Amino acid sequence: MDTSAAKKAVLLGATGLIGKELLELLLSSEDYREVLAIVRRRLPERDKLKQVVVNDWDTLEEHADSFTGAVDVFCCLGTTMKKAGSQDQFRKVDVDYPLVAARLAQAAEAERFLVITAMGADAGSRIFYNRVKGELEASIRALRLPSAAILRPSLLLGERHEFRFGERSAAWLSQWFSFLFRGSLFQYKPIHARTVAVVMLRVAQMYLPGTHVFENAQLHRMNEG
Repeated sequence: MDTSAAKKAVLLGATGLIGKELLELLLSSEDYREVLAIVRRRLPERDKLKQVVVNDWDTLEEHADSFTGAVDVFCCLGTTMKKAGSQDQFRKVDVDYPLVAARLAQAAEAERFLVITAMGADAGSRIFYNRVKGELEASIRALRLPSAAILRPSLLLGERHEFRFGERSAAWLSQWFSFLFRGSLFQYKPIHARTVAVVMLRVAQMYLPGTHVFENAQLHRMNEG
């Protein structure tokens, strides 16, 4: 392959459940000559991997040069209420920082911006989590990016660094009772983080002008297809 034609990708959230899977896929893909990860903690050195260490995500705008030359920008940032400690901090991680990344991608004239939200995202929801995810989606749409992909996975499966009893229990139940997620319930079927990463990378290879939403059921089907 002519590596001069390969692309530069920027990845935010490379140490998260989906982000770490996506990082491996990007580094092994011949479509990318450079993968720049914006991280809080430096990762082990790898071929094609460039890193920008951001000690405080509030300073992300100071690293606008990192987006220069990027064709695809992948945002896998996200937290939990337990980690965030407050609704305000949760909103910063799940709305403010991804939106800053989207604006930097736009300013750098990146061709695509891809972001993870969640099933049930709705800016008008009474549920805080769903409302916050919906607010991010509304803000992304308002930017009118050349191409934006919003992925809405259901419960994520995969190995986390920290133990989460609720998610571990749900993952066990979904493994043994997967036959329940059929018909109208298929849309709620838990999904593995690697599946989301695979589809996210696949979407990045499509020409999809405008903003497109990929629901959980579609993520499953795209992985199988």
